[in-house]
Amino acid sequence: MRDMGIDPYPAQEYVVTGYSADIKAGFEDENQQAAWYTGKPVSIAGRLMSKRIMGKASFIELQDSKGRIQVYVSRDDIQAPVAEGEQATTVEQQMYNVVFKKLLDIGDFIGIEGFVFRTQMGEISVHAKKLTVLSKSIRPLPIVKYKDGVAYDGFNDPEQRYRQRYVDLVVNEGVRSVFEKRATILRTMRQVFDEAGYTEVETPILQQIAGGASARPFITHHNTLDVDMYLRIATELYLKRLIVGGFEGVYEIGRNFRNEGMDRSHNPEFTCMELYVSYKDYNWMMSFTEQLLEKIAIAVNGTTKVKIGDNEIDFKAPYRRLPILEAIREKTGYDLSTMSEDEIRPIAKKLGVEDTDKMGKGKLIDEIFGETCEGQFIQPTFIIDYPVEMSPLTKMHRSKAGLTERFELMVNGKELANAYSELNDPIDQYNRFVDQMKLAQKGDDEAMVIDHDFVRALEYGMPPTSGIGIGIDRLAILMTGQPTIQEVLLFPTMKPEVQ
Repeated sequence: MRDMGIDPYPAQEYVVTGYSADIKAGFEDENQQAAWYTGKPVSIAGRLMSKRIMGKASFIELQDSKGRIQVYVSRDDIQAPVAEGEQATTVEQQMYNVVFKKLLDIGDFIGIEGFVFRTQMGEISVHAKKLTVLSKSIRPLPIVKYKDGVAYDGFNDPEQRYRQRYVDLVVNEGVRSVFEKRATILRTMRQVFDEAGYTEVETPILQQIAGGASARPFITHHNTLDVDMYLRIATELYLKRLIVGGFEGVYEIGRNFRNEGMDRSHNPEFTCMELYVSYKDYNWMMSFTEQLLEKIAIAVNGTTKVKIGDNEIDFKAPYRRLPILEAIREKTGYDLSTMSEDEIRPIAKKLGVEDTDKMGKGKLIDEIFGETCEGQFIQPTFIIDYPVEMSPLTKMHRSKAGLTERFELMVNGKELANAYSELNDPIDQYNRFVDQMKLAQKGDDEAMVIDHDFVRALEYGMPPTSGIGIGIDRLAILMTGQPTIQEVLLFPTMKPEVQ
């Protein structure tokens, strides 16, 4: 192409005046050629996905950000090529060489200027009067063919798809729409919070104490300060500092990092939304969460119902509210409400919980719930009133001794959200941290450490507050009906590629 005087990677702005879906939707037969060509020329750009040359005509399928459209190129519209070995100097000569000497490849980016018409076969197409090569593809693009809704020669190996997401997005129908829906989730969430008057903020990702959750952190080193630091496992403690500072409602949507396992529902880095609102409690937060998820479901899918595998999930409020100990009794027959740690341990072993010797009472209850109950809650269900040992950052229940005002929202057998009436008693909070340190000494590598600055912030006074964390990746799984977290992450974490 360069030998013919055609730059395969030109430095230029290309003005686009129309997109495939809009052109098809707005086309009217009575306007046909003359109106579009003489009055309303159209300029489109995109990736070439198929081509066929039929004598004096060539048909190209162009894919842009909104879909695909056919392009018709006529040999009669183009001047004859220059002699062998000479450069093409006119637009028409270059266009002839590119199209009819078969220099275009599947995957090339091109620009087309022309007019819209309907072919004899009834297909709305663009009649090309000018073709511009915008970027050459030098690696063959997989060609996925569709017939009667079935894909042939598919680019469907999961590892290839996730590792080469750029190819997956180009050739596999429906992949991009998943991520467009994910964007709608975030946009709707921000709209709800902003309309409520809450402020979006940003807090540190590099932290000297990995707090706000029970998880193993990633450790890194800051050379200038010569200290080890952690990638945050949660945004909670910094956001509550802002409530102390006078914000009435704050939220953050950002990446968290947990140095733990990888599977169909877990990725080491993930997106979480955390919201904290002054003068509210967990009862208010349950109602707010119901309204939020209902709005998101409608914004993404036009309905509160979502099909996931064989299950139909309905996000229409209200959701069932079930105490965790009652849920365990309902699913297993064991009433743990009056049992000690030593009494619960053999039951946990019997129910399939491993390594119980390192666990305190709260962790045992948590593991029992995870093993026997969590996967059975398909419709949105608030599991509420967790034991204090499981909830070191949560306010004690106002009427139930030994329990806290906390809920987790279960949907399709997985935790989607975690929320509290936030603990704002600095003395109680310090003692809870001390209890966590004792669990760490027993071998619990997810136990929290004491954050002295956070306790100091509480000592200045924090108003009654409710907070919630919602896993955006899991929410995207639910709202798009995908089977795994990898399907809703553009670039999931993977093993290094063998070169």
